[in-house]
Amino acid sequence: MSGTLPVVTPDDLPLLGFGLPVSGSWATPATMVRVARRAEALGYASLWSFQRVLYPDESRNRHGDAARNPAARPSDDASYRAVHDPLMPLAYVAGHTTRIRLGTATVCAPFTAPALLAKALTSLDVLSAGRLTVGLGIGWMPLEYAAAGIPFARRGARMEEYLRCLEALWTQDPVEFAGEFYTVPRSHTGLAPVQRPHPPVLLGGAAPAALRRAGRLSQGWISSSRQDLATIGTSIRTVRDGAREAGRDPAAVHILVRGLVELLDEEPDGPRRPLQGTRGQILADLADLRAQGVTEVFLDLNFSPRAGSPDVDADQATAYADRVLDAFAPRSLRG
Repeated sequence: MSGTLPVVTPDDLPLLGFGLPVSGSWATPATMVRVARRAEALGYASLWSFQRVLYPDESRNRHGDAARNPAARPSDDASYRAVHDPLMPLAYVAGHTTRIRLGTATVCAPFTAPALLAKALTSLDVLSAGRLTVGLGIGWMPLEYAAAGIPFARRGARMEEYLRCLEALWTQDPVEFAGEFYTVPRSHTGLAPVQRPHPPVLLGGAAPAALRRAGRLSQGWISSSRQDLATIGTSIRTVRDGAREAGRDPAAVHILVRGLVELLDEEPDGPRRPLQGTRGQILADLADLRAQGVTEVFLDLNFSPRAGSPDVDADQATAYADRVLDAFAPRSLRG
């Protein structure tokens, strides 16, 4: 793609966040703090982590799960090979920042009992002075479900009940919940989140049922790393249809995109994917996402072969991150 690019103003852009270093060789304590502080100083709205509990063994994949279920195959992304816990890095950088929001995109909720996850998230909301956004997913890897001791079947029904239980834990005192999958005896949690009634909850997922669930039951939706950003408007409409069907305001639903940005010095030859190209091309892509209904994009280098792999030189990954942070700094875009 080449030619004259449209003029993009700050009003044309969604909110911009950044992926906290949680995967690969650059995901060190020092780099986490460096990136968090720099992102906050440059005006980014948010920092995001993600969860990957296990990485499939290649021999198992050749002879086991992959033959039965393509979703069990390891991702081509080396970013899945060495990933920190999703909450610990956010808690760590919370103490080194004051304004920037902190979010998970996403945590696979069924792997942890609702009462345990509610307590951890409440603690993080308190430690960050009310800056937490909770992104939850249903998970897709059968071996992670096996390791967590949770049945892979009926994941959708389990997730819907999980959300009801989580809300009860955050909003009832005393709390009591009795469902098919989860039970909380009448009791007190003893700790309330700073944000009331609870931190905003966003849901991941790509299937139509998952998109409608996000609109019906949460404050927003998070796209996956495999989302086709050129046609994301179709998914957004499905999410907002779910909100409308539940009697909620579809315009109030927050749409968060994981932006797999690849910043280049020159325009690539031939076709390119969205968020790959020069600074001008990527800004135009961001404006297009806003026009399709996206509320916020976080630029995530954890999925980049130039940063998120354990094989990449950590200093080179950090230098590339500095370059991306500076190129799209909201403070400079606003002049």
